[in-house]
Amino acid sequence: MTKKRIISWNVNGLRAAHKKGFLDWIASDNPDIVCLQETKANEDQLPVEIREIPGYKANFASAERKGYSGVAIYSKLEPVSVTAGFGVAEFDSEGRTLVADYGEFLLYCVYFPNGKGSPERLDYKMRFYDAFLAVIDREVSAGRNVVICGDVNTAHKEIDLARPKENSKVSGFLPMEREWQDKLLSHGHLDTLRMFNNDPGQYTYWDTITRARDRNVGWRIDYFYVNEGLSSQIKDAYILADVLGSDHCPIGIDLELTS
Repeated sequence: MTKKRIISWNVNGLRAAHKKGFLDWIASDNPDIVCLQETKANEDQLPVEIREIPGYKANFASAERKGYSGVAIYSKLEPVSVTAGFGVAEFDSEGRTLVADYGEFLLYCVYFPNGKGSPERLDYKMRFYDAFLAVIDREVSAGRNVVICGDVNTAHKEIDLARPKENSKVSGFLPMEREWQDKLLSHGHLDTLRMFNNDPGQYTYWDTITRARDRNVGWRIDYFYVNEGLSSQIKDAYILADVLGSDHCPIGIDLELTS
């Protein structure tokens, strides 16, 4: 049995995070796997020291539109395969998903859409949610264990944001968005943080314009989910709220592997 530390972080631009000490952070934290969202760069736009971090194999998925969306996985463990997207063209074109197959589990690094821009984008977000859940259901039904991490762009319950009443009609806390998270859990997935920590004030995103982080007026919109079959192997789940460099902070789990 070996315990692995998996981190997920919306870096709000990987080139920007690099300038704010991303490499120092990864050297200090020393995770086994790092999943990044909102990288906002094609691989060829990244400096070589970000593309090739010693000890890690890097994989990237980029949006067709430059400087938008994008995800990455840095891994000390050698996956069997890494796939960009989940097979639906309208979603895969935005570079929102990487799937790494580690044999014992499938790891989904996902930057779920933001629905605030327009009714059309909210509709896109909800369709993405449903298409993604269908993929996950299919894999679990086939006997696979799954780890889902990333920026879900929705706070699930009132405890998951500082000001629920003021945001009840805002995308990111709409009933329909929260109901999808209910559905995800009802399909046999677990919110790993709440396996270990039921305290309020546990946030992962803060508005930078209002300096909300200084007052911890935040949202928990970044999550690690696992299917019930893998839950006994989750030994801890946490938020690294002291790590700066983005409007989000990293989150993580400790996963015990049998092989």
